[in-house]
Amino acid sequence: MIRLAIAEDHQALIDGLELLLKYEEGISIVGSVNDGAALLNLVRLKQPNVVITDIRMPKMDGIQATTIIKKEFPHTKVLAFTMFDQDDAVAQMIAAGANGYILKNTALKQVLKAIITVASGEHYYDPNINVVDQNSSSKRTGKGVLTTRQKEILKLIGQGKTSREISEELFIGIHTVDTHRKNMARILGLKGKGELLRYAVEKKYKF
Repeated sequence: MIRLAIAEDHQALIDGLELLLKYEEGISIVGSVNDGAALLNLVRLKQPNVVITDIRMPKMDGIQATTIIKKEFPHTKVLAFTMFDQDDAVAQMIAAGANGYILKNTALKQVLKAIITVASGEHYYDPNINVVDQNSSSKRTGKGVLTTRQKEILKLIGQGKTSREISEELFIGIHTVDTHRKNMARILGLKGKGELLRYAVEKKYKF
């Protein structure tokens, strides 16, 4: 039996998913919530097999919630369910530990397939998104190409701006900025708190 938890800030979408899965054999919805903080409480209380979560939610976004869930319950499968198809959003969710990523315009039958696929231990990615090959040469060497968003953030880092200032300028969460920082350091093979700033200045991202 797949024990499923749903996190989505639009109640209409939750209602649609519940209607789709209500009579589906082998799936039991243990609860649904409208924000990331409530999702954590639900997972800790009900310990579902699979979590389907939006990325942008009140109180705590799906990326931060996924990171915590995978740390506390590493065997819980997380499926991102979002309208964001940008490479950096996909990369952040995968880095947080998501087992799958589907878009909200996906047919309901495909949503069901995605849930069953990740529950079985496999990954499922919407065919309309780009997924970085985790075994690519750039991954192995620790060097890689930054996304457009990461380059924007790196430029602001080079200007000496804090994560809070960057989040306000780009209209994204502070945790999202911090996640980008960690991912950029990993991609660029940098270690140490000040290395990213030094790199940004040396590469003239401050201009």
